[in-house]
Formats: sequence, C-alpha cells, structure tokens
Amino acid sequence: MLQPRAKRPPGFAGAEADDFAAAVIDGLSRPQKTLPCRFFYDARGSELFEEITRLPEYYPTRTETAILEAHAAEIAASVPSGGVLVELGSGSSLKTEILLRHLPQLGAYVCVDVSESALAAAQARLVSRFPTLDVRPIVGDFSRPVRFPADLAKRPKVGFFPGSTIGNLTAAEAARLLAALHASLVPRQSLIVGVDLKKDARRLIMAYNDAQGVTAAFNLNLLVRINRELAGTFDLGAFEHEAIYNPREGRIEMHLRSTRRQAVSVLGRRFSFGAGERIHTENSCKYTIAEFQALALTAGWQPGQVWTDQDRLFSVHELTGSHP
Repeated sequence: MLQPRAKRPPGFAGAEADDFAAAVIDGLSRPQKTLPCRFFYDARGSELFEEITRLPEYYPTRTETAILEAHAAEIAASVPSGGVLVELGSGSSLKTEILLRHLPQLGAYVCVDVSESALAAAQARLVSRFPTLDVRPIVGDFSRPVRFPADLAKRPKVGFFPGSTIGNLTAAEAARLLAALHASLVPRQSLIVGVDLKKDARRLIMAYNDAQGVTAAFNLNLLVRINRELAGTFDLGAFEHEAIYNPREGRIEMHLRSTRRQAVSVLGRRFSFGAGERIHTENSCKYTIAEFQALALTAGWQPGQVWTDQDRLFSVHELTGSHP
C-alpha cells in the first residue's frame, strides 16, 4: 500500500477536487471499473492506514522498519559526505529518521510529497530532532522529474523510496519510474528502495484481508469520500471489500465488489453495476529479489546490496548508477 499522506491545505482544495472528480468519473466509465489508490488518503483513510500498519496480519511496515534499524549504518554508508538524501513520497518521514541518526555528514535532506501540510509537519519535527539538518521540502509528485534547488543540483544524491510503494505500479510503470529517477538523481546517484517479496499466497491474502476488518474499512472509505466530496450515492452496505492474489501478475489486487444489481450517481452521472461486478482499487505487486534486480537493470540501475529479514518477507535494495 502507498504510504499515507496528509490532506492538502485549503489552497490546494480546488485542484485536488478537480483531479479527484476527473479520476473517479473516468475510472467508473471504463468496462473494468477502477479507482486510483492515491485517493485512499483523506484524513480518515490516513488514520485507517496507520491502524493497518499495526495489525498482526500486516507485516510490511514493521518488517521493513526492522530491516532499516538492523542495517541503518550499512545503508547510510552509501551516502557520501555532503551528499543529498532524497525521499520520494515522504509523507511523515518517520522511517527516514532511522537513517538520519547515522548521517551526521549529510549535506541536505530533500523530502518530496504532494502534501504541503505533511511536508511542513515533517520538517518541523526533523529540525527539532536534528538541529543541524538542512531540510528542503519540495511539493510535487515523485513520478515527475524533481527540480532541485540550484545549490543542490550538482551534489551526489541518494534516493530513498521505502514502503514498497513501487509495488502499487505495474512492472512497466515501475520500470518507467526507475528510469526517470535514474535520469533525475544526477550527477552521481544511488537509490534505496523497499520491495515486498513473493511468499505464500495465504499470508499475502491475510495481510490485506485482516480479521478486524480494518483494511475493508480502508477500502470502503474511498466510497465514503466520493459520497462526501462528489455528491455520490454509493450504498456502503451494497459493496464489500475483496483482496485476491493474482499469481500470473504476482500481485495482490484489492477490489470493491457489488453485492447486487444497482445504480449509483456521482456528480449527476449514473453508473450501473451488476451483481458481483468489481471496482479495482489497488495493486500491490510482489517480486523475488532476482525479478526486482532484473527490472532495475532495464531502467539503467546496477543492483547492489540487498538487505532482508530472516523470514525473507521483505527486502531493501541498493541500486547504483552514474552519469558522465
């Protein structure tokens, strides 16, 4: 799952509302209905995701955190003195603190996120905990080229992309993003990326279909948001959460399944559902270590060290690259 992002401040409400409306209308108009997972994270969605990360079934967050804590010194060693750590989709920057404790030589920390309020909160917290740290927040979508401040443009950079957020992309989309990062983290760069590993399908399904129903509430909250913000008429009792494993694609797929024939409206537009028809809300792709390294190679990166837990549930990869 994507890492949570705080709601944008009022100044961004118009643009965000337009983006949300356009994406919902487009997604529900398709033969295979879909809704982008980036819209999970309104205020309630972010709260629910925080609950998910503490569930016994949901291993990714605590496992990646344990890997980072166990190997922080080794991972931090890839950041040269005076270099720049660039976190993509930084949100609260909580995992970053694990690395920052081992980076007294860091030139600057650049946090990139779409939420200005999340960046401001993270900056205030980090500056209080690391008084000498140069924190540079950048409001933006990490899937687009990052425009660095002029004084940082020529410094070596290390990207940090935790949370297996890359798993929300298809393999083709992930390759394009990795190639874009290879081009933007110049002149000399490396990338630390968290990647969830393939494992027993039953464990995967349990992680996205917990006994307490928190993930179901998280998924259904997307319909709550549509009803609230886009004059939607979704009957939450007529949709149910579904998480399945697609072995061909190597991914968990989250859906909202209509339990009966029905019609709903969004901003005055009518959409019909058959009994059992699904809205696809999220992918979470899983890789073997070799599969992810091969993907990185296609994007111009050289695989480096890989850190994992004892049970090989999750992995943290070092990728390196250079430009003349």
